[in-house]
Amino acid sequence: MTDVERSEPGSGKGAPEIVLITGASGFIAAALIARLGERYTVVGLDRAGPPDPPPPAAAVAIDLGSDEAVRAALEEVRARYGARIASVIHLAAYYDITGKPNPLYDKVTVQGTRRLIDGLQSFEVEQFVFASTMLVHKPTATPEERISEESPIGASWAYPQSKVDTEALLHERHGNIPVVFLRAAGVYDDDGRSAFLAQQISQIYEHRLISHFYPGMLCAAQSSVHREDLADAVVRLVDRRHDLPSELPLLVGESDPPGYAEIQDIVGEALHGEGWKTIRIPQPLAKAGIILQNEALGSDDFIQPWMIDSSNDHYILDISRARSLLGWEPKHSLRDTLPAIVAALKRHPRAWYRNNKLNENLVAWDEEPEAELAGSGHHQPAAAAGTGGIDHGGMDHSKMDHAAMGHGSGAAVAAMSDHGGHGDHMALMDRDERRARWALYANIGLGLWLASSPLIYDSMTTQSVGEAARFVTVDRGLPSIEWRASALAISDVVSGLAIALFGALSLAPRTKTWAQWAVAFIGIWLFFAPLIFWSPSAAQYNNNLLIGSAVIALSVLVPMMPGMSMAGMMDPKNIPPGWTYSPSTDAQRLPIVAMALIGLLTSRILTAYQLGHIDTVWEPFFAGSLADPRNGTEEIITSDMSKAWPIPDGGLGTVSYVLEILMAVMGTRDRWRTMPWMVTFFGILVIPLGVVSIYFIISQPIVIGTWSTLALIAALAMLIMIPFALDEVIAMGQFLAWAKRRGKPLIRTFFQGDAVEAGAEDASDVMASPSTFWADAKRGLTLPWTLAASIVLGAFLMLTRVILGNEGEMANSDHVVGALVITVAIIATAEVARALRFINVAFGAWLVAAPFLLTGAGPLGAIVSVVVGIALIGLSLPRGKRSPEHYASWDKYVI
Repeated sequence: MTDVERSEPGSGKGAPEIVLITGASGFIAAALIARLGERYTVVGLDRAGPPDPPPPAAAVAIDLGSDEAVRAALEEVRARYGARIASVIHLAAYYDITGKPNPLYDKVTVQGTRRLIDGLQSFEVEQFVFASTMLVHKPTATPEERISEESPIGASWAYPQSKVDTEALLHERHGNIPVVFLRAAGVYDDDGRSAFLAQQISQIYEHRLISHFYPGMLCAAQSSVHREDLADAVVRLVDRRHDLPSELPLLVGESDPPGYAEIQDIVGEALHGEGWKTIRIPQPLAKAGIILQNEALGSDDFIQPWMIDSSNDHYILDISRARSLLGWEPKHSLRDTLPAIVAALKRHPRAWYRNNKLNENLVAWDEEPEAELAGSGHHQPAAAAGTGGIDHGGMDHSKMDHAAMGHGSGAAVAAMSDHGGHGDHMALMDRDERRARWALYANIGLGLWLASSPLIYDSMTTQSVGEAARFVTVDRGLPSIEWRASALAISDVVSGLAIALFGALSLAPRTKTWAQWAVAFIGIWLFFAPLIFWSPSAAQYNNNLLIGSAVIALSVLVPMMPGMSMAGMMDPKNIPPGWTYSPSTDAQRLPIVAMALIGLLTSRILTAYQLGHIDTVWEPFFAGSLADPRNGTEEIITSDMSKAWPIPDGGLGTVSYVLEILMAVMGTRDRWRTMPWMVTFFGILVIPLGVVSIYFIISQPIVIGTWSTLALIAALAMLIMIPFALDEVIAMGQFLAWAKRRGKPLIRTFFQGDAVEAGAEDASDVMASPSTFWADAKRGLTLPWTLAASIVLGAFLMLTRVILGNEGEMANSDHVVGALVITVAIIATAEVARALRFINVAFGAWLVAAPFLLTGAGPLGAIVSVVVGIALIGLSLPRGKRSPEHYASWDKYVI
């Protein structure tokens, strides 16, 4: 060991010697500063701004990309600490995972080192340690061969080539400053912190299919080194600097690394209790898949083509020189540390992902309650997987890497607050319940109104119905008008009295829960009763529709929803864990209400015609058959397709739209967890039933031979609802999956909701202004130009009958495919449904084949079909630009 005490010029007493560390705010530097700071004065050189070098290092700002900045930093060092420096540990460098050449490799790594070594020539520097990498060497072909410092140099991609170039530069320019080329293996610690290792572990943790495949030899092994062992080696280099050669290449790493398959098995056993099945796949196939994913689909996946080329590489080190010169031997091994790394992941998944620069939102629902409380209470945004940070060779680039960081944001996790305690909550709930009691009294009045209504419209119904209602009776083979009117009148009297009775019981604490729901179910019956009895009176039908809507709203919307979980209501969190926004805000739901209202108004007109309340339907564009005096809309809603339903199918649409409106306004912005049952049924109404109804509408010209303007308006409104509704359904599904993993009773949670340990609270007023409303409403929605172009192509296909003269099978095919392409593209504007765009690839393939399989297309129509099909395939592959939003574990499906 050398004497680490020196005398400051003119000081008259001993003082610790100076060690400079570049990239001093990084992962590796922290361990070096902790060790060297015990006996040396450590000066940390890094770019200005947080994070700062950790204590006890003193910070000096430097920018290796600027000659002036390097000179200024070294002059500050000279002014504060003198000209004598024991050692310079140069960690800072540029790094990215693309494998492609980048000007920053030369600017920061090569020329930045030139600026530094040239500037140090005027100092008394006893050692310059350059953080290189074992990857400067050519890999070996078998695990039996070992790499020593005399092994051939041969970098295979841009990052290690920059280290080769820098070593050559230092060889030429280090002058009288002794230099060490520290060729370290990949660095890790007990939390992982190695980008490639973290990716491998996370894929197994998430059960990703890709984790079962590897394009290289399964025995391929590459040495690693624990951060503490690397720090020990550097401390020994500094301490023994006077005993080392003036130019020293030195390999540092573990000499018995596990192979790829062995790591897979260790991790699989630690995570899932069994070895991990790993299959070797051909490299050309793997590379084609990665190129397709990254280039064609626009993915930002960690795996790059150059990694496929390197998958057979062996880097097993001969560390004889480190043993002989430094007496260094690694005290850790990756094989023995892997269980500890996996244990850290299982204990605190979100923190582990964040520390390893992965998307922590993917595992937000996996966090145990105590794990959340163990942290700071707030999670900072994390970088996207694999960007910046630590390279495969193990050197830490800190702020010097200039790497572009990904989105990877994480919502701040708010600790659950009792807002004054359980007693205060109960008092507030009791106060709110009393304030809303007027709604229950109003239901009693509405019930009595309904029961007395037949006394007003009964005589009018039997005497004053128009010819249209009488025609419907004959055309549909219905019972007499008198019988139907009387049956509905009886239903109104009974329903009205029941509403009044259950409304009164809703006021009693013991019966209020089931009585409120009873009123709501009677309200739903009122929607269907006029349709089942084919009400001949518009007044009778409208009365039922309005009273039904009102009693539902006043029984379960205005008062507190009966039967909800007390814990769920007391929990203030409304942003799901791993999400960046609440999918249940008013702004998120009001566009659905607006579209449902449009659908309600159009379907109400169609229902009135089908029931015989009006003689004609407004139709500005489609005249219908020349042999039929009715217009297109009238033909459609009186067709055999329509008559296949036992009740007016327009009325079913009316009921659906009313229920959608009521469900859309029900609950608060935490309803994804407090009302899962309602979000589920709402999603069923909007999504699958919406898609089915859209299909029926777009098939009308083929089956019936004409269009309906009102039906098209309703279909467009229904279609626009779907992307707005999808994210809430996804969040609700994640909540139920979490509840099941926690062992909570799933049925009870489904109907009553519950609290969550993670997540965050958002109390902002999204309705404060039109700009804030729209900003919140469109969260989770994006319209890439590729989807917009697909919509245009779909519209063109629906018009090929007119534009290209297609007819028969080909025209029908274009019409249906075009409408479905539009449907898919609009739904895919929701990022949680972006993967659905691949359905349009199949439609594109069909368009290419259709001219050869169907009749009805001329030469031009056939060529256009092939061209449009190819274009649609190309447009459907790229994902398009993503928004900064995150959707927890669903992030992996936004592909």
